Amino acid sequence: MIGPGTGVRVYLACGVTDMRKGITGLAALAQDVLRQKPASGAVFAFRGRKGDRLKLLYWDGQGFCLYYKVLERGRFPWPTATTGTARLTSAQLAMLWEGIDWRRPDWGAPPARVG
Repeated sequence: MIGPGTGVRVYLACGVTDMRKGITGLAALAQDVLRQKPASGAVFAFRGRKGDRLKLLYWDGQGFCLYYKVLERGRFPWPTATTGTARLTSAQLAMLWEGIDWRRPDWGAPPARVG
């Protein structure tokens, strides 16, 4: 994904968001509901009612970027809270974007020791 690098602040809007909203509407949600400055350089994540659609809003220093993904199968993992916000790391954001459950990643076995 082209976008913010590591160490970026990520805010997840708990509950559902009307996916008809564009940049202006999502920026208003970031400011009014999440209580964050939309142009702060943070990433704001919003999920639709069915759970198969995800929008990310990001200010890159010159303007807003809006990333939109629709899953062919499955749902994006999301907190059970109906309101509020959750903070994610940039690694958790990468997992979310790929549809991996960032709340319980399967890390697998540790690397084998040689020697």
